[in-house]
Amino acid sequence: MCLSGAGYVLAVLGLDTTTEAVYSGMLADPEGGVDDLCRRLALPETSVREALDRLADLQLLRASRDVAGALRPVSPALGLELILRRQEEDLRRRQQELALSKAAAALAVSEYAALTPGTTADGAERLLGLDAIQAKLEVLAEEVTRECLSVMPGGAQSQASLDASRALDAGAMARGVDLLTLYQDSVRNDAPTFEYAHWMTETGGEVRTCPTLPPRMLIFDREVAVVPIDPANTRLGALCTREPGIVASLVALFDQTWQTGVPLGADQPQESGSGLTSGEQELLKLLAAGLTDDAAGKRLGVSVRTVRRLMAALMERLDASSRFEAGLKAAQRGWL
Repeated sequence: MCLSGAGYVLAVLGLDTTTEAVYSGMLADPEGGVDDLCRRLALPETSVREALDRLADLQLLRASRDVAGALRPVSPALGLELILRRQEEDLRRRQQELALSKAAAALAVSEYAALTPGTTADGAERLLGLDAIQAKLEVLAEEVTRECLSVMPGGAQSQASLDASRALDAGAMARGVDLLTLYQDSVRNDAPTFEYAHWMTETGGEVRTCPTLPPRMLIFDREVAVVPIDPANTRLGALCTREPGIVASLVALFDQTWQTGVPLGADQPQESGSGLTSGEQELLKLLAAGLTDDAAGKRLGVSVRTVRRLMAALMERLDASSRFEAGLKAAQRGWL
C-alpha cells in the first residue's frame, strides 16, 4: 500500500489533514521526534502533539520496544483494520441503541392510541383522517421557529403527499427553519420523490437516506410530534403530542437514525470487507430473520420484484443455487 493511498483512505475514515500528515511523517521517519515533525511539516508544536494524542487514541501509535518512552506508528494496513474495527463496533452500538429507542417510542405512543378524537389528554390529540392531519400540520408549520425533523418511510411518496408538503416546507425554509428529512434508499430510484428531495436540499434543507426507517413521524422544534396511530395504514389518523417523555423518545430515535443516514447526492457506502451496499446488507438480514419477500420489500420501501432481483444478484455473487445455500455462504463470509 502506497503512503498517499493510505493517507487518502485514513482521511475518509475520519482523520483530519493534520493528523494524517503527522501519521505519514512518522511512517516516513519512525525515529524522528516532535521537533523533527514540526520542522518537516511546518506545524506548531501544539498541533503536532494534539495529532499524536489523536493517533494514540485510535491505536495508530504503539509504545516503542527499542526506545523507552518513544512511540512508533503501526503499519497502514493494520491502522486501517483498527479504524474499521472501531467503526464497526460503533455501528453495532448505534444499532442496539436504535432498537431500544424504537421499542420505547412505540410503547409510549401506544398508550395514547385509544384517545377519543377531538379531545386532548396530557398534551396529546388524536387526529382522524387525512384532512384533520393536514389541517394540524398547517398550524404546526406556521408555529415552528427553529427545526422540523421528518421520517418518511415507504420509499416513493405519493404525488398528493409531495404536493401537500411543498408549500409548508417552502414557507418554513423561507423563515430560516432547519428541515432535516429521512427517506429510504429506494427513493433514489423514484423520480418524483428524488426530485422533491433534491429541491429541498437546494432550497436549504438536509436530506439523508437509510435502507430501513422507523415509522413515519414529524417533530417540530423538538417539542411537538405527529405520528401515525397505525404505521401500517397512515390514512387512518395520527397522534399529535407534546408529552415530553414521548417527544424525547422520538427525538432520540430520529437522531440515532440520522447518524446512520447517507446524505442525498452521496454514493451509498459499501460495507467494509464485503462489497455490499447497505441496502443489500439489510436485505440479507431481513430474509435471514425469516421475513417474506413481501414483508422485506415493505421494510425497504421497494417492490417484491425488486427484492427478488436483488436476491437473485446476491445468489449469483455467492454462487448459490438456493436461498438456504446463499444464507450459509453469506454467514461464512461474515456478511450476516
